Parts: sequence; C-alpha cells; structure tokens
Amino acid sequence: MAKNLKLWTSEHDFVEFPAASGSLTSEIATRNRAIDFYSLGMYLPDPDPVLRREGKDIRVYRQLLSDSHVTACIMSRKAGVLSLNWGVDRGKSASKVTKVIQGVFQKLDMRSILTQILNTPLYGFQPLEVIWGKVGDYILPVDVIAKPPEWFVFGAVDNAFLFRTKQNFLGEPVPDKKFLVPQYNPEYNNPYGDRILSKCFWPVAFKKGGFKFWVIFTEKYGGAWLVGKHPRGLSEQETSAFLEKLNDMVQDAVAVIPDDSTVEIHEAAGKGASAEIYSKLIEVCNAEISKATLGQTLTTELTSTGSLAAAKTHLTVRDEVIEADRNIVEQTFNKLIDWTCELNFADTERPIWSMWADEDVDSEKAARDKTLSDAGVKFTKVYFQKAYGFEDDDIEEVGAPKSQQMPQAPSFSENDPGAPAHTFPDQKAIDDAVNSMTPQDMQDQMQGVLKPVIDMIQNGKDYNTILETLTNAYPDMSTDAIQQMLERAIFVSELWGRLHANK
Repeated sequence: MAKNLKLWTSEHDFVEFPAASGSLTSEIATRNRAIDFYSLGMYLPDPDPVLRREGKDIRVYRQLLSDSHVTACIMSRKAGVLSLNWGVDRGKSASKVTKVIQGVFQKLDMRSILTQILNTPLYGFQPLEVIWGKVGDYILPVDVIAKPPEWFVFGAVDNAFLFRTKQNFLGEPVPDKKFLVPQYNPEYNNPYGDRILSKCFWPVAFKKGGFKFWVIFTEKYGGAWLVGKHPRGLSEQETSAFLEKLNDMVQDAVAVIPDDSTVEIHEAAGKGASAEIYSKLIEVCNAEISKATLGQTLTTELTSTGSLAAAKTHLTVRDEVIEADRNIVEQTFNKLIDWTCELNFADTERPIWSMWADEDVDSEKAARDKTLSDAGVKFTKVYFQKAYGFEDDDIEEVGAPKSQQMPQAPSFSENDPGAPAHTFPDQKAIDDAVNSMTPQDMQDQMQGVLKPVIDMIQNGKDYNTILETLTNAYPDMSTDAIQQMLERAIFVSELWGRLHANK
C-alpha cells in the first residue's frame, strides 16, 4: 500500500497528502510529454520569429547597430541606467563580509560590465563569464567578461544553460557559479528572452529600402533633363555621338552640336509630393524603432506639435523602462554576491548591491511647505524624511533663533490645573517681579515710554509685523535695541497681566 506524502512546512510541522496526490509536488506539464513539442537534440531551438524566418542566428541583429537611429536610441536607454549611483548596502550583514564585497566591486571594471549587462534587453540574454581567483584568504571574482550569446543555447528538458563547442555542437553544461545569465522577460517556452532588436529588424530593413529608392528617385527627378533633337535620317553612329555630347554637357555644362540640332531643358514638375512618400516612410520606421527601444517616441521624434502633458507622459514611460533595466543589473550583481558569500562565508546575512538616482527637491512641494510653515504649521522630522528623502543623520533638530521666536501667550490664571510647570522660560523671575512691584510702578511703566510699543504689540498680527512696525517708528534705533525694547514690552505686558490676575 502506498504511503501518504508528507510535505514539511517547518522543523516540527508537516502537511500530509494522500498517495494519489503525490503529483502536487512534481511537474506534470513538461516538454517531453507535450503533444506539440518534438526535440531533435539536447537544446531548445531559438523561437525568435525573425531568426527562424530568415534562417540566421543572433549575429544578424548586430548589423542593426550600424543604423544611426538604432544606435542613438540604445545609447539613450543605456545612459538612463549608467547615470545612476550604485553601492553596496550592508543591511544585516557583518562588517567583515561587507568590506570584502565592497573590495570586489572596487577592483572590477564596473562601467564596462554595466554596459555589457545592459545588452540583455537587446539580445534577450547576455552571458557573462566569471573569472575567480585567490585573493588573500578568499576566493573572489577578479573579472567578469561578456561572451557572445550565439555561443550558447538552453536545454530542451529543463532550460539548462549550455555552451556549444566544436566537440559538442548540441551544447554541454557549464560549471556551477561560472556564468551569470541575465535574461529579459524570459518564459518557459522562450528562455532566450524577449529581444528589442528583433522588433527593430523590419523597420530598419524598410528604412534602408526607402533610402535606396529615395536616392534613385532623387537622381532621376531631382535635376533637369536634357532633351536633344536632331534631323531625321542620321545614322545610328551619329545619334550615339550626339548622345555622348549631351552626357558631356551634363558634366561640363558645355557642348558642341550641329547647327541643325537643338537641346532643350525640361524639369520634373509636381514630383515634390511623390518625394514626401519616402520621407514619411523613414519617419515612421524611426518612430517604430524609438517605441521598441525606449517605449516612446517623443524624446527622439520631437516635433512642433508636441505638448508638455504628452512630454511628461512619455518621460514617465521611459522611467519605467530604466527601472526594468536597473532591476536586471541589480539581480545580476546580487547573484554574484550570493556566489561569493557561498564560497567564503557560510550561513551569513549578505549585503545588497543597488542603484539609485539623486532626487531633486520638488520646488512646488517646498514652496507649499514654506507657506504652511509661515502660517503656523509645524512639520515633524518624520514628514521631512518621507517627503524629501532625508535620513536620520541628515536632520539636526535646532530651536529657532531667539529673535524669531514669538513668546507663547501666557496663562494668567493661577487656578489653571492644566498649565505646565514652566510656562515661561524665566517663570521664577516673573513671579519675583510681580511680588516686588506695586500697581503704581506698573502704571508708570505702562503709561511711560512703553505705551506706544505696547499698543503696537496689541495691534500687530505676528512677531515679524510688530518688529517691522517698530523699525519704521524708530528708524534711527539699531535692530538690537528694537529687539530689546520689544522683549521688554512683552515682559512688562506679562507682568501687568499677572498682577491683575493676582487681584
């Protein structure tokens, strides 16, 4: 009797399946059993429709790079990723492990390797051979070399990565931890990946044909025609001689002809509209190439009919393309880190390789926040970290300068149980001043030189407005003196309120 299948979910727990359900943990739909798959060897044929139709390999796509528009679009796409910053994030890994990994990337030719990895979307996949070496006490990658994709195939059974050699044309398995193989949108039936250059093949072909016929059209109708007329009855030899004189006239602009012959110049009128056909064809082909490589056309086919809204939309699409390429690069280098840690550090947390862009401050958001802050809104440290990407160590909480601090409105009642113990910075000094001053002293202070200042305070909206009013009222007084007067007036006002509250 068949035993039930036990699938362990943890060290102590498992889920039991009936014996008949053992297929839950195994693969049923395989190529060997599929009705529509027949393999003639160990490797899976490349399903690329262009290559199968033309009977060629991936090398045909390299010829497309001779097209100036294809090259410009590819350079623009790669530049979007190459302009990003990159680094190793320690995370929870040990400092020793992080230091070793950082040393690996410092010694590699990162610019060249990054450029090669970014060929992955062009050819579907990009093999990179890792050269390992003994560095001190560790086995580390000392070089990463890109290899031609046409040298490799994928296994027919399990999509295993195979190297086709002269001795084994069907392909042989490669050693473990030897080849990094980034892929662009791979599928089970297509481990070779999705190729951008495959989508550019026909636009480039039609574009070349359009240029060829456009040149022929220009040669035929771009210049004037010379029509020679000669008397009837000339021999074929004389006619040929006359034709040669016309050809010489085209080159030299001079000719000698019999006096009974004539030469007329005719221009091809009305052919401008016909010439536009070739121009439109090339524009359409370039637009298709732009869409295939960049995901949009506006940044490469900018015309006077473009709009700001359309530009923002297209730029957003292009950012998504850059994000996809960045993910390919990060996954490739993090796989290299995994291999390095497996060879040198057992059972340890691993650092993460990542890329990021320097974000510009959103001027609209900053202006809005300043307006709200001037209106009295106080933002927290957490808000600044979320809104502007600051880290904990980037922000130092410092109180506002004394000259810009508006004293809190005093709580004049002694019976306020909810009032804090230190409502004022110098609470004790205020209490002592209240107890030492008589009402007549306070009256003299209020009716004296401070009365105009106190009136300004009562009529002012905020501290800055009051300070500006004082400056206009006392233009000859220094700023420090005005600030001292304002502080003294506020202090006396608080004493007056406390004195009346005590009564």
